[in-house]
Amino acid sequence: MYRFFFRLVFRRMDPERAHHLAFRWIRLAARVPVLRTYVAAVLAPRHKALRTEAFGLRMHGPFGLAAGFDKNAVAIDGMAMLGFDHVEIGTVTAAPQPGNPRKRLFRLVEDGALINRMGFNNEGSAAVAARLAARRETFRTTVGVNIGKTKVVPETEAVADYVTSTERLAGHADYLVVNVSSPNTPGLRDLQATEALRPLLTAVREAADRTVTGRRVPLLVKIAPDLADADVDAVADLAVELGLDGIIATNTTIAREGLGLRSGPELTAQTGGLSGAPLTTRSLEVLRRLYARVGDRITLVGVGGIQDAEDAWRRILAGATLIQGYSAFIYEGPFWSRSLHRGLAERLAASPYATLAEAVGAEHREAAAR
Repeated sequence: MYRFFFRLVFRRMDPERAHHLAFRWIRLAARVPVLRTYVAAVLAPRHKALRTEAFGLRMHGPFGLAAGFDKNAVAIDGMAMLGFDHVEIGTVTAAPQPGNPRKRLFRLVEDGALINRMGFNNEGSAAVAARLAARRETFRTTVGVNIGKTKVVPETEAVADYVTSTERLAGHADYLVVNVSSPNTPGLRDLQATEALRPLLTAVREAADRTVTGRRVPLLVKIAPDLADADVDAVADLAVELGLDGIIATNTTIAREGLGLRSGPELTAQTGGLSGAPLTTRSLEVLRRLYARVGDRITLVGVGGIQDAEDAWRRILAGATLIQGYSAFIYEGPFWSRSLHRGLAERLAASPYATLAEAVGAEHREAAAR
C-alpha cells in the first residue's frame, strides 16, 4: 500500500516538501491519544528477545532513527510511535542556520538512495534545548543528540562552537554524538584527523561532565565511510584512548564511482552526501574494521545502507550493538520498523545465540576460532 502511495504521490513531489508533509502527519498522529496508541500497537510491537542495553541505557530493541530526519526534536514521540527504539535528533549547531540553498535533497529511486546537501539546517542549540526541556514523554524512548559545527565558524573556533552546544544540550541527551563527518559543511571532515579530533572530543567530554553532574552522558563520534583504513584505525585507537562510549559508522559518502549506481547522471552528479543502499558494503567494511580494532571496549552503532532485517543482522554479527536507519524509511514507509524487528527476532531465534548481545561481533569470534 505505501509503495503504491509513494509512486502515486510522494515520488511526484519535491523530496523536501514530501518530507515535511509526512513529518507533519506523524506529528499530528502522535498528538491524538487514541490514534497514537492504536498506531503504536500496530507498528511498534515489542519483542522481548530484542531488548538491548548500550551505554548503560536499556532499550526495547537495537534499531533507531539516524540523525537528519528530526533535526529540531519536534517528533520524538511520533518516531517512537512508529517503532524506533531510539531517536537521534539533529544535527544541531550552536547558532541557528537555514542550511544550503534549495534544491538540496534528491531521490535516487532506482538505487534506493538519497543525496542531500542540506547543510545542517536547524533552529540552533538554544531553541532545541528549550524544546527538549519542555518535552513531556508519551512513549519511552532513548534520545540521542547529534551536534555539529556552525557553518560560519572557522575551524580554529570549532571546539568552542561544539562546547556551546554541549553545554546547552547535554543535560537533555541520553547520549551525545559529535558529528565531524558530514560532507555538507566546509572543512568539517578535516576535524576527523586525530590531531584535530583529540582536543575536540576532550573539550566536549569535559563540557558534558561540567554541565551534567548527576550522571555521565555517553559520548560518541560519527565518522565518514570515506576515511582510509589507516584513518579508521586511528579514530578507533583515539576513541579507546579517550574512553569514548561509542562510534557511529558511518555517515553519508561523497563517493559515486564503484557503487553501481543506476540512476541517471542528472542525479548522481549532484553534490552532497549519498545515503541508502549503495552505502551498504563500505559501511559494513568500516564497522568490521572498527570491531576488529576495539572489540567490546567501545559500543559500535551500525548505520548506512540498512534496508531490511538481513542488513541489520549482518551489522550485529559484524560488531554493532545498535543499528540505525533513515533513507530506507523514505522508500519502505511506516511498516519498515515493524518488519525489521520481526525479521531480527526470527533470525535470532534461528541462530545459536541465546541473546542479541551474544550475537554482537559473533562473526569475528567464529573466524578467530577457525
